[in-house]
Amino acid sequence: MRIDAGPLDAALHETTTRLEDERIVQRIHSGDHTVWKPDPTEITNRLGWIDIASRMGGAVADLHAFADELAGDDVTDVVLLGMGGSSLGAEVLRTVLGSDERRPRLHVLDSTVPAWVDRVTRAIDLPRSIFLVASKSGGTTEVMSLLAHFDALARQALGDAAGSRFVAITDPATSLASLAADRGFRRTFINDPDIGGRYSVLSHFGLVAAAVLGADLEAMLASAVAMEDACRSDVLAENPGAQLGALMGAGARTGREKLTLITSPKLDAFGWWAEQLVAESTGKERTGVLPIAGEPRVDPKHYRADRIFVHVHLAGDATSDETEHVAALRAAGHPVIDLPLATPEALGGAFLQWEFATAVAGHVLGIQPFDQPNVQESKDNTKRVLAAYEADGALPDVAGSHDSVDALLATAADDAYVAILAYTDQRDDVESVVESFRRRLLETRGLATTFGYGPRYLHSTGQFHKGDRGNGVFVQLRDPGDADVPVPGQPYTFRTLAEAQAIGDLQALVTHGRSVAVVPLDALR
Repeated sequence: MRIDAGPLDAALHETTTRLEDERIVQRIHSGDHTVWKPDPTEITNRLGWIDIASRMGGAVADLHAFADELAGDDVTDVVLLGMGGSSLGAEVLRTVLGSDERRPRLHVLDSTVPAWVDRVTRAIDLPRSIFLVASKSGGTTEVMSLLAHFDALARQALGDAAGSRFVAITDPATSLASLAADRGFRRTFINDPDIGGRYSVLSHFGLVAAAVLGADLEAMLASAVAMEDACRSDVLAENPGAQLGALMGAGARTGREKLTLITSPKLDAFGWWAEQLVAESTGKERTGVLPIAGEPRVDPKHYRADRIFVHVHLAGDATSDETEHVAALRAAGHPVIDLPLATPEALGGAFLQWEFATAVAGHVLGIQPFDQPNVQESKDNTKRVLAAYEADGALPDVAGSHDSVDALLATAADDAYVAILAYTDQRDDVESVVESFRRRLLETRGLATTFGYGPRYLHSTGQFHKGDRGNGVFVQLRDPGDADVPVPGQPYTFRTLAEAQAIGDLQALVTHGRSVAVVPLDALR
């Protein structure tokens, strides 16, 4: 790791000195909740991620045996049904590691948008598919709705044998664990309950998917264990996780809260994973580190002095355009961190480094990085919207939003960020239009932008949107497509569920005084 802190040199030195004087690294490893808050709630039972890589070594043989069993049963497709931390880690592993040609294809489904659900449903050979149902709580609305959808299809195709096509990944004694037992699921993986969802990629929530892909679990965990050891160092200059966290925290405290990730092509999904980890952990109490992933690259002159840039790249994967851009940023005096990965399996160490860094940044900012106080608000709103739909047969209107992007942008201050929230399928035309829009805002106004698909972002950046200092403005895209898919056992369809989630989040944003525009995709052209 190389850090060129530039204008943050003095703030970084002051922060690292204080962290060493206060013995923060030792106190984190001892489980001292007062590193963050006097109240131990959702801290002392959320620190299992610190040494999970060491403890998961004992599960490797079982995970390989499970993956071999699927390959031997001629399974062609494995679909992971999850949200937030239960899905984004697996998405990184899928895109970076790929799938061994002798293994099933892995699909990650974390959307309630009906076109997305329909697309994945059509892409698989259902009688030869396995469904990984991943939920820490065991009752995540999106996951349980997707389970109901595929369970109904499996019962039509396979009758009483349908249960054998499902595998649960959950905490002990959840309703999902009970359901799996009642319905005869093929397998249930019980995870360490002392790990929050966004810190769970090195537990069963990530490693079951990695095993399915045919990954070298031993090498990945060895990388993570080596990082565990490095993150125990009391000397921060020798501790890659604490160093990264110190710079993140020092940057946010001095006006450089926009942590911009530049990734080599195979690591694009790593940016989404880091985004949910950092944003949901730090965006609260009117502060936070805003991770920016997938932003178009522009001339360094267009960036304001509110950025830190992190270059995460896999050996042999970085493009010349990418490396030249990073060099230009460094020459222009922006703080730049270089994080090389020697092999795909080095993801294990990278995951742990970012988790430790986020915990340290939380201390620097004076917040609790393991809770998500504003996430439940949108969930509760969605429940009320669905109840209103059941009672009235129609979804409610929400007052207080703008009806055009221009009106919204007129409210954006110079230090604002623009969050684009897309309730659409993951389509090339969506991503092309959004990329052009993001580039235009950067080049004309220097505005930072983020982009997330709904409802996925509700379990990641959604916390930051309501808990930060209030400088975000929000573009909610509504383009669910023509398809619709019923949710078995419910009086609503996936289209209604997705729209209810969009409305519920809109209500939450408006309640918190945020500026929002609800527009179709064409409004960004």
